[in-house]
Amino acid sequence: MLRHRLPRVCVPVVGKNAAEMVEKAEQVARDIPFIEFRLDYLSTPSLFLPKLKSFIEYHPHVTLIATCRRAKAGGKFKGSIAAEIDILAKAAALGCHLVDVELETASHLKPADWNKLKKNAQVILSFHDFRGTKKLDETFAKMEDYPADFLKMVTTATSLHDNVVMMKFLEKRGDQRPMIGVSMGEQGIISRALAVRAGSIFTFGAANPGEETAPGQIAARTLIDTYRIEQVDAATRVYGVVGDPIAHSLSPAMMNAAFRRENLNAVYLALHAKTIGDLMQCVRDIPIHGLSVTMPYKTEILKYLDKTDPVTQKIGACNTVIRGGDAKLYGFNTDVAGVIRPLEQRLAITGSKFLVLGAGGAARAAVFGLKERGAEVYILNRTAAAAQKLAKQAKAKAIQKSQLAKLTFDAIINATPVGMKGEQDKPMISEKEMNTRYAFEMVYSPTETKFTKMARAKGIHVIPGIEMFVHQGARQFEIWTGKPAPFDEMQRVVQHALDLRALAAKK
Repeated sequence: MLRHRLPRVCVPVVGKNAAEMVEKAEQVARDIPFIEFRLDYLSTPSLFLPKLKSFIEYHPHVTLIATCRRAKAGGKFKGSIAAEIDILAKAAALGCHLVDVELETASHLKPADWNKLKKNAQVILSFHDFRGTKKLDETFAKMEDYPADFLKMVTTATSLHDNVVMMKFLEKRGDQRPMIGVSMGEQGIISRALAVRAGSIFTFGAANPGEETAPGQIAARTLIDTYRIEQVDAATRVYGVVGDPIAHSLSPAMMNAAFRRENLNAVYLALHAKTIGDLMQCVRDIPIHGLSVTMPYKTEILKYLDKTDPVTQKIGACNTVIRGGDAKLYGFNTDVAGVIRPLEQRLAITGSKFLVLGAGGAARAAVFGLKERGAEVYILNRTAAAAQKLAKQAKAKAIQKSQLAKLTFDAIINATPVGMKGEQDKPMISEKEMNTRYAFEMVYSPTETKFTKMARAKGIHVIPGIEMFVHQGARQFEIWTGKPAPFDEMQRVVQHALDLRALAAKK
């Protein structure tokens, strides 16, 4: 009956020595009652056993897994199979509820070894593929022959669709044997949060960021607090942000906070898609109810959609997808709302004068959005031809830098990536050329850019990038759910995450 009372998140605990391992376990046990002791990380695992006994006595509420994986099976233990089994059997005798044995080791065990392990604990038979996700059924057939209580299969996702393969496998096999299954790697993050929805008894989460024991492992508190993994079930709607790269995105924190605030049974994930084909196959097969689309797929995704709204067609870029009740995919562009809403709170857009810096996707959203509301719009871009093309399409005006001295604006909008982390270019205009009431920065991370610093130095009111980011996200939430977005909560969560990033950058 153990499988029916296991928490959904198990935290692997590692340490350089026995004292460090116990200290980390003490910290985890305060709020997560499911721990895996990775004994193979210790140079002499047998010396840990007295401390393990003491830990169990003081923490009877904690469910424990003992693992001493040999180096040949992907672990760190350099001893023999006999030594591994002896350590695991002793850990079980002390009170560990589960012991983990790798398939490679199991193939050498005799009935007496199994009896030794199963006398005091249940056995997890595990298999790890560090190169891909393949031949799952063949491996399952091999594992079925052993008298294990749980079968654990961990593969590596080399594409988003590998998550679909893993989850379909869990759905098919979970009724036959108690299964634990996830896919490793950045592209396997979907499975970390959704495998329990497909039939995995539990998943693994790191004790803290930076203490991962496998590629792509998510911090346990993130799984519990952000992804609400304890509540994920078959009815949970799945949303995500897609891009390449995507690890930096704060959309999961923002959107999951909004779902939690509105008590919606939904989860929002980061989807690292290396090709649009891989993404669309994943979207169709999971199925995903809504997508936030970032670079480089805002334009490319258009041909895969069944219908888009007129604004998206004009801009030529889509950042929001919703799956309709008819299973068709509909596209929208909420970057427009991200620009318009912060400006509307400060000035009347109709008849006001705006300068948009840049001519890419963000600039197109700003230009078309402003023109639709009767604004006078000017465009400045490093490549004049691109500015002229956009100006002609939107019935705006392309200008050259030499004209700035004679012009004043109600707002200047930086729609370039200059200021974003990793971007080394200088702002397109100088402080002297910022003749405006408002300076609107579209970059939200970092919170201060050269553009905003120049504006503040000149006494210009700054509209920070976080406002655009949250407003476009709020509009996405409204499209997906039909409910008003909890804007203040979304902004609070994003601001907190940005503050943490700023602190980390200073260290």
